[in-house]
Amino acid sequence: MVHYVESLPEFTAIIQSGGDKLIVVDFTASWCGPCQRIAPFYESLAATYPGVLLYKVDVDEASEIAGECGIRAMPTFFFYKGGNKVDEMCGADQCELETKVKKWMPK
Repeated sequence: MVHYVESLPEFTAIIQSGGDKLIVVDFTASWCGPCQRIAPFYESLAATYPGVLLYKVDVDEASEIAGECGIRAMPTFFFYKGGNKVDEMCGADQCELETKVKKWMPK
């Protein structure tokens, strides 16, 4: 299941409380065509990789988070482990997204 993050304090708490779990954050917008195309695939990752925590940030609804993270294009995906950003990608490439999830998943 994918959860929307709505405030910067909530975002910070999620990142800090993830421990060794992989957290993936999708920075998205309702008007963004590529975002809408990759959304079903992104959401399917929850079933394929149940140990991964998936979140979305609507850049229009949560502009404070997007600004703090320096988001300039959508979709952008950030990958966190142990409270630290370990990777990122821009664009709606399903293969690249899944490759990065596999790379950072706990072994």
